[in-house]
Amino acid sequence: MATLLIHHPVFAEHLVPFGHPERPERIQAVEAALADERFAPLLREKARMADVAMIRLCHTEAHLDAMRHYSPSESMVRIDADTIMSSKTLEAALVAVGGACQAVDAVMDDDAKNAFCAMRPPGHHAEPERAMGFCYFNQAAIAARHAQRAHGIERVAIVDWDVHHGNGTQAIFWDDPSVLYASTHQMPLYPGTGAASETGAGNIVNAPLAPGAGSAEFRAALEGHILPALDAFRPELVIISAGFDAHHQDPLGELRLDEADFAEATDLLMACADRHARGRLVSILEGGYDLKALASSTAVHVERLMRAG
Repeated sequence: MATLLIHHPVFAEHLVPFGHPERPERIQAVEAALADERFAPLLREKARMADVAMIRLCHTEAHLDAMRHYSPSESMVRIDADTIMSSKTLEAALVAVGGACQAVDAVMDDDAKNAFCAMRPPGHHAEPERAMGFCYFNQAAIAARHAQRAHGIERVAIVDWDVHHGNGTQAIFWDDPSVLYASTHQMPLYPGTGAASETGAGNIVNAPLAPGAGSAEFRAALEGHILPALDAFRPELVIISAGFDAHHQDPLGELRLDEADFAEATDLLMACADRHARGRLVSILEGGYDLKALASSTAVHVERLMRAG
């Protein structure tokens, strides 16, 4: 079985104002990197649009209505200072959710050994009733719930290594012990959540890193906090919220990671998936705002996924 790559041209059609960090060039840089011949073995599929029932797995009807209300036919509308909708934003967000669930289906049905979803907008800040932080719907959270509802598994783990804490994912699963949410992120930093004391129903594991932290601190967070929690939880599916903005070149964070750190983290989570989940792993692109660092980090991450046995 090959590694599945989920993609769609609509992800580049979600437009933002000039100078906004979450811009179409991000996904174009990722796609250019994955067009290299070493990625020829990837199984490539265009993402399918989510149906509304998928959104309702993690978001309220009021939130869906708000997204429809804000969605413009032309120009752009600001939801908040950072989160903007253009005429294709709602479609891109729905396709991103559909693509994440499509990746789960492929991995759970043994049609792919693992999957990477090259998608934007990101999702991990989206709360049940609120779009924020460049995010509209929470793809990782919906994918986890879809795996439970459509495939009958009991335990899903979401591991988030974006430089920003995934407040939305944490909020969605705060009191749900069937989903483990584990995050390493910079603190203090937007959105202000993610303290180690935030533990939910015992299913939330936050390993915050101080500004300037690098490889040693990142590995200590993984090996000292996140991996032991995963092994105790024994997930039947591992989902990665794969943000690459903890890279030392990224303009929105102050962590000092590089491509080797993302490669090692990928290996560690693949090994965990091998131990507990028959290797079933789905990775979903979140942040990463330096185009060169995003492209090279994504390439290393996908290369590692392709090495799965």
